[in-house]
Amino acid sequence: MKVLKTLLLSLLLFSTLIIVIVFSIYFYVKFSTEKKIYTSVNSIPETHVALVLGTSKHTITGRSNLFFQYRIEAAAELYHSGKVNKLLLSGDNRFREYNEPRDMREALMQKGVPDSSIVLDYAGFRTFDSVLRAKKVFGQKNFIIVSQSFHLQRALFIANSQDINAIGFKAKDPPVKTARVYLREIPARIKAFLDCYILNTEPYFLGDEEFIY
Repeated sequence: MKVLKTLLLSLLLFSTLIIVIVFSIYFYVKFSTEKKIYTSVNSIPETHVALVLGTSKHTITGRSNLFFQYRIEAAAELYHSGKVNKLLLSGDNRFREYNEPRDMREALMQKGVPDSSIVLDYAGFRTFDSVLRAKKVFGQKNFIIVSQSFHLQRALFIANSQDINAIGFKAKDPPVKTARVYLREIPARIKAFLDCYILNTEPYFLGDEEFIY
């Protein structure tokens, strides 16, 4: 009986430690990046490139994805306000019928952004890859990242760990927030921490340099 109690106590202490570590990382990502996120196009500094993080154009039910729509609106606002010269659209393109960069380009061109000001990154399979490829493939060390606030925090955390001087421009949040979107941010932040500080992970695909002029 004593052995069982000791085992249960050990499991409880271990579980508590894991929970503390997980939430410490989660909130460190949040608080270490909050001051780098801008909500107004008037206050954000000018820079050459904005990195727009990809997401699906449609939800799994076939409806328009407001996360996608609001990122496009934010990116177009940055461009038309003269805050950036180029938009680097980074997303998943691993299947022929699913092409986030192409969908973003089409949506931005409909909003008056010329094709000559758009650069596509087809190997942004995840946020980590998108941020590192902006530096290692496209030669950018100072840029704006466009996404929703919860996503920006993780992207900026990754940028900070890689000596990238990035700031964030917040796209609007959808009025109805699904718990699934925010719950999956917890393991995503743990994975980002491990990639940046423990595993020294590289992007899935690098390839030749394509400097953005």
